[in-house]
Amino acid sequence: MIPHNKPTIGEEEEAAALRVLRSGQLAQGIEVEEFENEFCEFVGLSRGHAVAVSSGTASLYLALLALKASGKEVFFPGYVCSAIRNATGMIGGNEKIVDVASNSPNIDIEKIGRDKISIIPHMYGIPVDLSGHENLHVIEDCAQALGAKVNEISVGLQGDIGVFSFYVTKLITTGGQGGIVISKNKEYIETIRDYREFDFRRDTKKRFNFQMTDLQAAIGREQLKKLPIFLKRREEIFQRYKKAGLDLLDVRVQDTHISPVRYRAVMKTQQPDRIIDSLRDIGVRSIIPTEDWEIMGSHQLLPKSIELSKHTVSLPIYPTLSDSDVDTILSAII
Repeated sequence: MIPHNKPTIGEEEEAAALRVLRSGQLAQGIEVEEFENEFCEFVGLSRGHAVAVSSGTASLYLALLALKASGKEVFFPGYVCSAIRNATGMIGGNEKIVDVASNSPNIDIEKIGRDKISIIPHMYGIPVDLSGHENLHVIEDCAQALGAKVNEISVGLQGDIGVFSFYVTKLITTGGQGGIVISKNKEYIETIRDYREFDFRRDTKKRFNFQMTDLQAAIGREQLKKLPIFLKRREEIFQRYKKAGLDLLDVRVQDTHISPVRYRAVMKTQQPDRIIDSLRDIGVRSIIPTEDWEIMGSHQLLPKSIELSKHTVSLPIYPTLSDSDVDTILSAII
């Protein structure tokens, strides 16, 4: 069986995990700090502008905390992972769910109220260009877009705060779970770091344990080193699909200032069930990337999201997928 997705873990990650296990320092320590600073270097930030946390959902919650979202309207798309709604609910925000733009899996940014807090995901690795929208208070959800850029600027740096997930199926993983928050605004970062450092504090402020472990961070450091190779291979597979004639969700041809990453190869089709069945018959797993039951909010108000859910299929596109695997996949579609 060719799975839809799987992590790419090698000897380097195994050695890093053993190093931490043998050190005796398993909880948050120097590995977490080094991972944070190496992540800053990767996205083009100064050291100290990232906070590693236990999950992507934790990073969303902490970003909302820094923007003081409790009791305020928080705009986000209905066509997205439920983690965004969960984090908004946890902080006590008032959700305002928006449809996607035409011919895109990304939020229709024109539907967001001025001077409002918004969570804007870069779905499937396709970045949203936020230039011209300085009136918004933006949390960029970069869970699927690590390494993508707009105008040569890394995603996560266009808005107020950027959040990333290192869940096992993401572009890199920190051993199954994990996340990170970045911002050019050091005040936001210090607020988040203060909240994460929950123990042995000589005050009565309420905090929570959202810490990443050194074991997770050590694995993440090795994955981050490999990310350029991972992204290159994903791009090669994506282009093979396109050259074979598949109609994939992608940036518009004229948007040369947008550099996507290939987290998903999402094919537009009028017969998704037939393609999924054909692939399953030859031992390939494919999925509906976001099914209609996953779409949050009133479906009557989200027609473009529903349309996407009914006419797309996600194909395998992970780094260890071989050329012969790609040939097998294409043989069932073309």
